[in-house]
Amino acid sequence: MSAVDGAAGDDAKTVLDNVRVFDGHRVGEPVTVVIDGAVIGTDPSGGQIVDAGGAVLLPGLIDAHVHLDRPEQVERLAAHGVTTALDMASWPPEQVVALRELRGTTDVRSAGLPVIGPGGVHARVLPAEAVIHGPEEAEEAVAARAASGSDYLKLVLEAPGEGGPEAVTAKAVVVAAHARRMLVVAHAASPGAYAMALDAGADIVTHIPLGAPLSGHDVGRMATQRSVAVPTLTMMEGIAAATGNDAAFAPALTSIAELRAAGVPILAGTDANATPGIPFAPEYGASLHHELELLVRAGLSTVEALNAATALPARHFGLADRGVIAPGGRADLLLVDGDPVADIAATRAIRRIWCGGVAH
Repeated sequence: MSAVDGAAGDDAKTVLDNVRVFDGHRVGEPVTVVIDGAVIGTDPSGGQIVDAGGAVLLPGLIDAHVHLDRPEQVERLAAHGVTTALDMASWPPEQVVALRELRGTTDVRSAGLPVIGPGGVHARVLPAEAVIHGPEEAEEAVAARAASGSDYLKLVLEAPGEGGPEAVTAKAVVVAAHARRMLVVAHAASPGAYAMALDAGADIVTHIPLGAPLSGHDVGRMATQRSVAVPTLTMMEGIAAATGNDAAFAPALTSIAELRAAGVPILAGTDANATPGIPFAPEYGASLHHELELLVRAGLSTVEALNAATALPARHFGLADRGVIAPGGRADLLLVDGDPVADIAATRAIRRIWCGGVAH
């Protein structure tokens, strides 16, 4: 048993001594971090002192693209240091509420029911009430998601002519969502859908096309429109392998390098799912560590990859209480052996996890 295994219970104060903190730029010299209930505190008095032995403390990881429908999936995320999960499709609303109300484990935010077109693969796996037929239905569709408690809106786009919402409809959905101050996350797995997401003004574009890099025009538009990318490289790599076209994945890595060079924020998301009929299902939790490794392979520095799963998703999804280790913040923490700035694979060497101050 390591020294950290003696950490205190759910509501106790724990004083992590001799711990090296990743501050978003580097891993620092050993310091003391206080876990005071659900938050990071400043007063160590009365706390159980735990010698971390120079281990590295990271903010809890955030997976910016998952699909959840069962509590055990949330627990698997927590077991791998993913302390916040951004769900991109879940229904009915009662199911989303139940996942959000879980305590002492990964915190769940959700798009709820996405907005899709009448055709294409998503119309075969999502319920009929997800479908929008034209721009005249946009306001009602967005209002329904807001009323059901969606934290942001998921808009599923297909290549033109493949059954997704048409361009005018996609634009109307984005306008209606922005009028309600809702972020719009656009699914775009093909070049045509990617261009449509940018035409519509989506805030965040999830997935990255296989087979050919993004056009320089669309990379430039991502930068000038201040759009954010969640490429889900793990999912795209899995789809390429599952369809017998491994070579199609390399251009996706090129696209990430070009987005990075253009200054586009890149967030780590896996598309972890257990949806029948989907060609690949990344593992809950473990896949986010692979995603970080793929981002580094695509050209991000280890620091940039770590921020892609901590500070950046917190910032762009408006989660001001997490993503960094600072007094008053939510005590979502990941203690690892080794230095992930030197080797991103060190995020897998987990010694202890805290979700809202609850030790795992």
